[in-house]
Amino acid sequence: MSPTTTATRAEYCVIACAEAWRDDGEVLASPMGLIPSLGARLARRTFSPDLLLTDGEATLVGPDGTAEGWLPYRRHLALVTGGKRHVMMGASQLDRFGNQNISCIGDWHRPSRQLLGVRGAPVNTLNNPVSYWVPKHSARVFVERVDMICGVGYDSAAAAGPSATRYHRIPRVVSHLGVFDFATPDHTMRLVSVHPGVTAGQVQEATGFPLALPGEVPDTREPTAAELRLIRTELDPEGLREREVPQA
Repeated sequence: MSPTTTATRAEYCVIACAEAWRDDGEVLASPMGLIPSLGARLARRTFSPDLLLTDGEATLVGPDGTAEGWLPYRRHLALVTGGKRHVMMGASQLDRFGNQNISCIGDWHRPSRQLLGVRGAPVNTLNNPVSYWVPKHSARVFVERVDMICGVGYDSAAAAGPSATRYHRIPRVVSHLGVFDFATPDHTMRLVSVHPGVTAGQVQEATGFPLALPGEVPDTREPTAAELRLIRTELDPEGLREREVPQA
């Protein structure tokens, strides 16, 4: 990658994912996928030094992958059930309240496509903050209503009562087009920023429900020169991020 300070679309996505962990303090970051992982490691190296990272098995690791401590399964379960972990998952479908589907497309009794299955999505969303990463934003992913609820959204959590809402929070959704949150009176999805070169109209056209808009939608923040250097020379020197989100 050239040393130029001009960021690519993939690098804006890394920055947007990193921002999900800003001000989280000492919690376990659990990113799923390349760009969320780069974002978590970048956050740890820069503005969120208290983040805990794991190798996905039993070891706490530093941003370079070296072992920092031991995370036994019983301790991991305590983090999972007490709000001390912030996950960033993927989504095959997301609706306006943040309900997520990774299980199947179509009616559950006779789906047209079988996906990953529910897996840990319900436990994740009810027991700790969960953000989402969507590398290809389209109306097939951002839908009016998910075909099956795996990750619990704000309306579903509220309907289930206090036991479901205690730790439930969806801080951020990041796609290759922009950044979203649920900071609206009814907790419906709001467009927070668009990546440079994208318009709010293009995002809405690629979304299967009306988005809340904060007036004039700003661009996603620019990475600093130091952040770009970390991404390009230390975190992802092979440029794998550009395969996941090609330059528009």
